Amino acid sequence: MAADPDIPEPDRIEGAPHPRETVQVYGHRAAEAEFLRAFTSGRLHHGWLITGPRGVGKATLAWKLARFLLATPMEDGGLFGAPPPPTSLDIPADHPVARHMRALAEPRLFLVRRGLNDKETGLSAVIRVDEVRELKNFLNLSAVDGGRRAVIVDCADEMNPNAANAVLKILEEPPKNVTFFLISHQPFRLLPTIRSRCRELRLTPLSPADLADALIQASGETDPEEAAALAELAGGSVGEAFRLTNLDGLPLYGQLVALLGTLPRLDRARALSIAESAAGKAGEARFDLVVTLIDLFLARLARAAALRQLPIEAAKGEADLITRLSSHPMAAQSWAELAQSLSQRARRGKAVNLDPAALLMDMVLKLEETAGSLAHR
Repeated sequence: MAADPDIPEPDRIEGAPHPRETVQVYGHRAAEAEFLRAFTSGRLHHGWLITGPRGVGKATLAWKLARFLLATPMEDGGLFGAPPPPTSLDIPADHPVARHMRALAEPRLFLVRRGLNDKETGLSAVIRVDEVRELKNFLNLSAVDGGRRAVIVDCADEMNPNAANAVLKILEEPPKNVTFFLISHQPFRLLPTIRSRCRELRLTPLSPADLADALIQASGETDPEEAAALAELAGGSVGEAFRLTNLDGLPLYGQLVALLGTLPRLDRARALSIAESAAGKAGEARFDLVVTLIDLFLARLARAAALRQLPIEAAKGEADLITRLSSHPMAAQSWAELAQSLSQRARRGKAVNLDPAALLMDMVLKLEETAGSLAHR
């Protein structure tokens, strides 16, 4: 299936190569080994559910597995016997299958993802049954060479009920030599019957070293200190690291740490400046990022207070700030309780069109109130 250049790809992160264009998978050796063992044992399951947090490489792994299957010849019972079993999932970037997949021109691969909405003015919010009908048409055709075929669903969480039921029917009676890869950030949202018909590969957040390597592969160049800070704030997610990079998240986190460094007597002029930068239509992404970063700081602060252990510093002065704000015996409980409610309150307010700047100011004022309370206990 070819990509329409006029339609944005819902599974592409701005500034990053698409998963089909990514050669190396970092941090998921166990999952790769599990799939390879299933393949070489001759007991390859027809459905694979690849789960884990957003941005950790689930789609990249799915494309690598599909590339491996389609580029590895099937045993044909020839005169010279079967070739030795593969010891790696790696396929050269110049292999014809790899080139065809990068161009979305591989006839034995089908990609299920969100299409255009009914008015064809943008992407649909969900994967609809229409996309699954196209999959059925693909499956009704015979493979060109009678060999393997692969289907990638990215992501299965986005299927509406009709689409999910249509996929379930296919999984219940899977066509011969077809392997399905379903990507899911939240597998609990899927039909239990879909989950039960798939073998799960559960991916975990990347280590700082693996995240740094993945960023270098994706962007070509990453400052070691910046990579370490991104690893801390992104929670092991390459996708989140790119979001932070695209929205200048690291400098913004530094500004927030500097602002919170004025607690318990908040620098209100500086706080208002940050809050107003997220106002208006153009500031929607920044509003969400500021809320996320405040929530992240609170989580890091509460954890440090509870464990008496400082995290790796993600901004200049953060370690000293966390040390000061976590010194009170009640700090862990106070900051954890605040973290549980603060971001939810701000996002609920945004959902009903309250002023974003006022909502952010309310957040930092609550921080000031808690810091003052701890200072006077």
